[in-house]
Amino acid sequence: MEASRYLECLAEDYSDLRDAVASVEVSATVPSCPGWTVADLVVHVAQVYLHKAAIMQTGEEPDPWPPPGLAAESALPLLGRAYGELRAQFRAHEPGEEVPTWFGPDQTVAFWIRRMAQETVIHRIDAELAARLPVTPVPADLAVDGADEVLKRMLAYTAQEWPEDFAELEGGHLAGDGGRDAIVLAVGQQSWTVLPSPREIVVADGARDDPRVLIGGPPGAVLRWLWGRAGDDAVRLDGDPAWADYLRRLLAVVTK
Repeated sequence: MEASRYLECLAEDYSDLRDAVASVEVSATVPSCPGWTVADLVVHVAQVYLHKAAIMQTGEEPDPWPPPGLAAESALPLLGRAYGELRAQFRAHEPGEEVPTWFGPDQTVAFWIRRMAQETVIHRIDAELAARLPVTPVPADLAVDGADEVLKRMLAYTAQEWPEDFAELEGGHLAGDGGRDAIVLAVGQQSWTVLPSPREIVVADGARDDPRVLIGGPPGAVLRWLWGRAGDDAVRLDGDPAWADYLRRLLAVVTK
């Protein structure tokens, strides 16, 4: 996807997020984020937007963080202020400009454009679920891109750089060392093979034969499943459902 398309999706999902927040009490619970209220969701999204805006403005990680007083601001003004600062920084910088990110191979503004588009669509869904509104469908191109991002950058890269995060996996590891057991995800013409192990998680394009489980479905449904925003009934499982659950437990380490 081009940067302009990510920014278009970001604007649309931010608008839907804002409308959902406006339609519900901030004390309402967010069913997809146990323990959170709508106020917590707003503060989280605002912190993320302001943090990325600060990185682009200064060229370095802000420290200390977060700034005090965010929780005391009213929800909608805080959300609007944070989004405004984020978009102002995206307008001020070219996608190829160098800025710090947590993903070593991509230290550019483009990384944050993509990440903020994907961050916003997931939290827009959270807000709609909290407000008990119909969930707005995720565009197919954004959903396929989001599946690629969460598998390769958030799961495989995190497991490579911070393997200790997966050492005490809740429920334990099904895979043994060596990553010989495959989990395949398929969305339309796109597919990925996940080779997990207690020591590393490899994600490759394409589908391997004879996986432990094949997970498929409409792009938006698969994206929501990957992020824990939909249950197994939203996707198709062909094979051992315990291995689908294993993938979701691995993903839970890196998705909030």
